[in-house]
Amino acid sequence: MKSFKLQTSNVGKMNCSSFNAESAECRRGPLRKAPFPLRFSADLRHLCVRVKSERRSGAFRTWAAAVYVGSALLGMPWTVRAQNLLLSNAMVHTISGETIQGGQVLMAGGKISAVGPNVTATGATVVDLQGQHLYPGIIALDTILGLTEIGSVRATQDSTESGDYTPDVESWVAVNPDSELIGVTRANGVTFFEPVPEGGIVAGQSGLITVEGWTSEQRTVKKPIGLHVFWPSMELDTATVSRGRGRAAGPAAKSLEDQAKERTAKLRSLEDFFAEAGHYARAKAAAANGKGPAVEVIPAWEAMLPYVSGELPVMVHADEIRQIRAAVLWAGTNHYKIVIVGGRDAWMAAELLATKKIAVVYANTFTLPPRDADSYDVQFKAPAVLQKAGVQVMFGNGLSTMDAALTKNLPYAAAQAVAFGLPEDEALKGLTLYPAQLAGMANRAGSIEAGKDATLFSCDGSILDARAPVTHLWVAGKEVSLENRHTRLYEKYKARPRSGN
Repeated sequence: MKSFKLQTSNVGKMNCSSFNAESAECRRGPLRKAPFPLRFSADLRHLCVRVKSERRSGAFRTWAAAVYVGSALLGMPWTVRAQNLLLSNAMVHTISGETIQGGQVLMAGGKISAVGPNVTATGATVVDLQGQHLYPGIIALDTILGLTEIGSVRATQDSTESGDYTPDVESWVAVNPDSELIGVTRANGVTFFEPVPEGGIVAGQSGLITVEGWTSEQRTVKKPIGLHVFWPSMELDTATVSRGRGRAAGPAAKSLEDQAKERTAKLRSLEDFFAEAGHYARAKAAAANGKGPAVEVIPAWEAMLPYVSGELPVMVHADEIRQIRAAVLWAGTNHYKIVIVGGRDAWMAAELLATKKIAVVYANTFTLPPRDADSYDVQFKAPAVLQKAGVQVMFGNGLSTMDAALTKNLPYAAAQAVAFGLPEDEALKGLTLYPAQLAGMANRAGSIEAGKDATLFSCDGSILDARAPVTHLWVAGKEVSLENRHTRLYEKYKARPRSGN
């Protein structure tokens, strides 16, 4: 890889002695302390080449200062150059309104300027989509995409923090923008995802990440959007002896009484944690109003403020029916705003969830039936049961490395629910508009409306049909390449030598 020697020890504060043309990493000097590797645009790389050629001239000091200022600006949010495009002759799924046959969408300045059957667009480049389907970008909830890569390689796992109570953990900080899994996911219409922290009972906060951008800072479009609570298991293991023999034998089975005590202790600990956070919030408010002493700032309690006040939702991960009912009772007693995530048995409490206006991020469409008495299609029908009762249903993906790799298949979880009774428009909203509302991004994403970000994709058929490929994808008005590891491998092996050649 080519490097340029800058020899700028006497120029301002920039004391970089080696500049890598591709990654733009400063190897020595003050800039080495940057919180993340600096990545230079093509313009800045050209600028640095010119610095090298002119370093002996009187203009060198000016150029070096420009490089230093430019590198500092890279730490700021970055916006790609959007294109002014008129997407024409498409079946426009607005999601929030009617589907427009042969519709047009005008994108200008990274925003959607107009939507309709006939849009006036002076000077815009026309893209004829030839009857393809146009959708707003899909939002993938409940995933560890960006926090994992290869399940068997520990160094690529960054979704779990030690400790049972870590509300100040911020998942978006740890997202790997160079993950191969993101490119694969993007190629099927997913434009935003929510990386979920794991590890304890109160595991931390999640944000909303876009699939385009150089760094995690540039990709983060909303932070935070929710606090993740993994509800303690309510089940008891009825085994009276340890399983296995000899070296394979596990620890001695705990008695039902001991298990019940542990469960009670975990639930009490969770209640006490939120109670302390509430005390901190009230003490801080009193101090701000001059009615109490100053409060020592504690990061964990600071992170809890929007959740104990009900400003942001607590994302309660719960699958078993007793967990779900206990979480609903806890939220109602303490006036917390919650969303059930996972929700395997949520259909059994559909009326309760509808009455309490609690949404569900359903991540169990393809989960095997958990009980012998359940029908084979119990999980296929669950979204339709919830929706019919009045529960807002969104689709999640699950929290394993394999789930992250298959985030691209999220539309097909919705498609399976449609095949078993969920209305198609509700399935599409569960992939787009409802997640945007949950994330507080409904003014920018989730539907094709004038004024929203021009983040959408075209598909050669319905996105709920696994046979229909995504053909184009735009993020904030800029078309993004659909190339990924899968397509590269396809092209590589398509050209392999044949036997006898």
